[in-house]
Amino acid sequence: MGSLYTNSLRIIKEGQSDTGAYIASPNFPTYHYCWLRDGSFIAHAMDTAGEFASSEAFFQWVGRTILKYGAKVENVRYHLEVGRPIGKDDVLHTRYTLDGNEVTVDNAWGNFQIDGYGTWLWALAEHVRLSGNTALLEELCEPIQITLRYLELVWKLPNYDCWEEHPEYLHPYSLATAFAGFDSIASLVRTGQMEAGPVVVEKLAGQVKDFILKYAMHDGRLVKHVWPAQAREFPKPITESGVDSSLIGIAVPYNVLSPDDPLMQATMQAIEVNLHRQAGGVYRYQADVYYGGGEWLLLTAWLGWYYALTGKIEQAESLRAWIESQADEDGCLAEQVIDHTLAPKYVEHWQNKWGPVAKPLLWSHAMYIILVNAIQENTSK
Repeated sequence: MGSLYTNSLRIIKEGQSDTGAYIASPNFPTYHYCWLRDGSFIAHAMDTAGEFASSEAFFQWVGRTILKYGAKVENVRYHLEVGRPIGKDDVLHTRYTLDGNEVTVDNAWGNFQIDGYGTWLWALAEHVRLSGNTALLEELCEPIQITLRYLELVWKLPNYDCWEEHPEYLHPYSLATAFAGFDSIASLVRTGQMEAGPVVVEKLAGQVKDFILKYAMHDGRLVKHVWPAQAREFPKPITESGVDSSLIGIAVPYNVLSPDDPLMQATMQAIEVNLHRQAGGVYRYQADVYYGGGEWLLLTAWLGWYYALTGKIEQAESLRAWIESQADEDGCLAEQVIDHTLAPKYVEHWQNKWGPVAKPLLWSHAMYIILVNAIQENTSK
């Protein structure tokens, strides 16, 4: 366990509010909030490190926040039943203040992102598996059921992807998080750790998986986006978007497909060829222009996590070493490294808009912790 690992734990603890929320980045004003997506992975990292008190505080914060805004779910149901459009603030938001309040000052922000809701259920189930704390499931029973009802209503609706883009489409990554949410709770019910609720989770998990296999593949691999069903048309894969590194999540950790599934292997091969810079890091997708489209440290760790779980320890170690080489003198990891960008002319635009790249990014540190522990666990097998 090197100093970056220890430092990563420290940065996450310092970035956790007394409320339990994790700040996305303390030095980047646009990220002074807690996203369920980032927070769930950060909590999982803390679980892999045995820091159960930290992750438990986060899950309790999510529970309180969902209870506060849970009435929106029945409102969404009503809108769908009467055919009324759903407004940007009708949905459960993707990010909250550290006190668990909605952020409504930025009218341009895409609030409707479902992936954080599936991911927190997955991370909570992992927390119970690793910590043995089944009492937390009882404590969070109501927010769990609210989340399941919400995902049941919205999983087929177009919404923003995990990069907060393309609200006109469905996204295999986001669908995978919904699958993992339903599947994780189904597993807890099957093993008797949780009472069954009104949402038929096992059936829904199957429906989401079937949807992905039917509409999210082209040419033997998964696609980045899916065109939603129109009046008389079925959904269909968007083929021109290319591959996206978030698709690693279909196998690791959401387990829609196993890593040795041919569809997953072809998808991973496309990610390795198109998005992994040789001897470097991993890009989000080819057309990325955010800060010029740099190499994302969290995605590099994610690919390493995949390698560790599939026995490719040497490749995982190589990615770990590269991430470690990107830490600054204070042991901080940024969101992305912009030495080898895909669209250099856009770097200045974003620096002028929001300042330097976010650093430290707690999600980057979290994925590094997950990678280190995955390597250790799978080397000792």
